[in-house]
Amino acid sequence: MRYLSYWMLPVVSGIMWLAMLMAMLLYWIYQTDRTIYPSMADNQTIAYISDVGAFELKPLFIAGCAVTAVFFDLSFLADRWLRHRGRLVPNTTRTEKILMVLTIVFAIIGTVGLVCLAIFDTQRHQQLHRLFLLLFIVGYLLSAIFVCWEYQRLGIRHREHSILAASFWVKLVFIIVEFCLAVAFAVNMMLRNSDPAAILEWVVAFVFSFYIFSFVIDLWPAIHTKPRDMRFSKPGMSHSAGTPSSQEMEEGAAGRASIIPGQQYPRYMEQAPGRGYRGV
Repeated sequence: MRYLSYWMLPVVSGIMWLAMLMAMLLYWIYQTDRTIYPSMADNQTIAYISDVGAFELKPLFIAGCAVTAVFFDLSFLADRWLRHRGRLVPNTTRTEKILMVLTIVFAIIGTVGLVCLAIFDTQRHQQLHRLFLLLFIVGYLLSAIFVCWEYQRLGIRHREHSILAASFWVKLVFIIVEFCLAVAFAVNMMLRNSDPAAILEWVVAFVFSFYIFSFVIDLWPAIHTKPRDMRFSKPGMSHSAGTPSSQEMEEGAAGRASIIPGQQYPRYMEQAPGRGYRGV
């Protein structure tokens, strides 16, 4: 039970996303023998994810997108909470906190897009479906940019924690790869190259799962900081939560230097008044 922690949130999200995609792809290939859905274009032979999800598997599509989105958003919120509580390296600058807020805001926008594109399928609500698809891609891509920026700043100020740099590079690679794939997907859609666009959509979706799993790297250190004395400190505190910093301890020692060892009286008094002392 020791290793059961917040890192399982992105694991649940990523596994759900992968399982949904694999189920839909295998269903279309083997169960339907690559059927041509009514929502597909005349020159299209490869189904989009939304084509498969608009008919028999629509309940799976909606449920899979919803579970993925909820647990992924919980991963972002857990990251913010754990940094606030000192369970992870804390955000101590205003810029880092703003970046974290923007990350969460655009992740929620991406979530709305993901859930709504599953509900408003391409067969019955084509324009709305495309709008929410755009919202999903742009929302999560901007969220990734802001979280990557946040980790870049954290990594610079906390070079001793190499996991921050690792997370930054993983997310940067995702941003570059996913952006290039998304642009290629959009161009092929506008040119009505349906089959290349469909292939790219599946690839974009599978690559997205690796981005979800990358948050395991971020949340994993929290398993070691459950005890309060193992938590990260904020400015003015030592690495043990609630323990004064070395500067505060030095100031306290300097204040005690004015007391004669073994006595509770100021230095200007040679000794404490005795019990029989009556004054002058």
